[in-house]
Amino acid sequence: MKVLDDLQFLRKRDPEGMLETLAALPEQCEAAWSLGKEAELPDIAGVPSHVVIAGMGGSAIGGDLVRILAGKEARVPVTVSREYQLPSFVDQKCLVFLISYSGNTEETLSSYDDAKKRGTSRIAVTTGGKLAALAHADGVPVVEVPSGLPPRSAIGYLFLPVLVILQRVGVFSESIDVGELVTRLRELRSQLKPTSPSAENPAKQLAARFYGKIPVIYGASGTTEVVAVRWKGQFNENSKCLAYCNVFPELNHNEIVGYEAPEELLRSLELVFLREKSDYPRVQARMEITKKILRDRVSGVSEYWGEGDSFLTRLFSLIYLGDYTSVYLALLYGINPKPVAVIDYLKKELAKLP
Repeated sequence: MKVLDDLQFLRKRDPEGMLETLAALPEQCEAAWSLGKEAELPDIAGVPSHVVIAGMGGSAIGGDLVRILAGKEARVPVTVSREYQLPSFVDQKCLVFLISYSGNTEETLSSYDDAKKRGTSRIAVTTGGKLAALAHADGVPVVEVPSGLPPRSAIGYLFLPVLVILQRVGVFSESIDVGELVTRLRELRSQLKPTSPSAENPAKQLAARFYGKIPVIYGASGTTEVVAVRWKGQFNENSKCLAYCNVFPELNHNEIVGYEAPEELLRSLELVFLREKSDYPRVQARMEITKKILRDRVSGVSEYWGEGDSFLTRLFSLIYLGDYTSVYLALLYGINPKPVAVIDYLKKELAKLP
C-alpha cells in the first residue's frame, strides 16, 4: 500500500516511535554483546549439567534462541521455563538464568525463589525491579540492561548477554561472533526502514498482504520455530491482531488436514513459510509439497529465507523482517503499536489478588 511510503502518515500513527526503536536493533546487539563480555559470572564449578532460562513473553524469546543454538552447538541441554516453578530436575549442578525486562514478572520472581531454595547457581538479566533487588541481596550476578523499551523490543539485550556468558562458562564449544550479525542487520535496516519505498521494501509488501487477513506463520522444528513464535507474538502485541504459528514436520501430521472447512474462513488466512538452508532435506521437501496443497485454499502463500553466513544471523534477519512487518501492519490499521493495554489491565487485576 502506497500509504506506507507517506512519512507524515507513518509519524502520525506511530506517536511513540516504534519504528525508531526498531532501527536501533543493530546497535543494541553490539551493546548487548559487550554487556555479556563484562558481566560477572555465576558461582558454579565447571560446566553446568543443564541450563534453564526462566522468563515470559518478550523476555523468554531470547531464551528460545539460545535453546535453538544449543541444539546445534552446546555441550549440555538448554531448557526454557515459562512457569512459576522450575523443572523438577533442576539442582545445584544446573545454571538458571532469570530474565525479566521489568524485573517484576511474577512467574520469573517465583522461579527465582524456587532456584534459591534448591541452591542452584543463578544469574539475573533485567533492568532492575524486584528481581535485581533480590539478586543483589543474595550476591547473585545481575546483568543490568538499559530500560525504557517494551520488553519485546529488547531482544538483543535479553538474548546476547546470555549467549556470551554461556560461551564464557564453556557451554558452547565454539565462539560465536556478533560482527556479521550487526553488519547484516544494518544492511536490512536500510531495506526495511520507512524511507525505503514499498516497491523495494519486503516488510511493507508483507504488511499489505496481511492487511485484513489472519497471519499464519510456519517454521521448522529446531531452526525457524522460534522465529515463527516471535512473528506471532509481534503481530499480537504490535499489530493487536490474532496470528498463529506451527512447525514442520509436526503440522504435516495434523494441521494440514484442517484446510478443508469452512472454506470462507480459510480465504482469510495469509500463510508465510520461514525457510532456513540448514533444515533437514525431508523437511524442506515437506514445505514444498505443503505449499502446493494449500496455495489454492487460502488467501495467499509466501516464503522468506534467512540471510547471512551464520545460522544466528539468518535467524535474526527473519526476526527483523517480522518486527518491521508487524509495526507497518499496526500503522495500516491505525493502531499505536507500542502500548499493550490488555496486558497492563491483566497485571493490575492479578495484583489485587492475594
